[in-house]
Amino acid sequence: MAYQVIIKPSAEKSIRKLNRDTQRRIFRLLDALAQEPRPVGVVKMAGADNLWRVRIGDYRVVYEIRDDRLIVLVVRVGNRKDVHR
Repeated sequence: MAYQVIIKPSAEKSIRKLNRDTQRRIFRLLDALAQEPRPVGVVKMAGADNLWRVRIGDYRVVYEIRDDRLIVLVVRVGNRKDVHR
């Protein structure tokens, strides 16, 4: 059962600002999240009901998993020092 990956416009804008190599790595990760939204290495964010984060080099992808509708909603993409603010 594959999940549908939806990227919020603000997260998409952040991805477009990154270099091509980093963009490719993020999109490969998003393809993998469609198959397994909770792979090894993801961390549930403290203080949030359903937010998860995964590391890609110096960047983090923060996303929400909606199991009832089989959706992975990408909320934020950014440098690890800025993404949690």
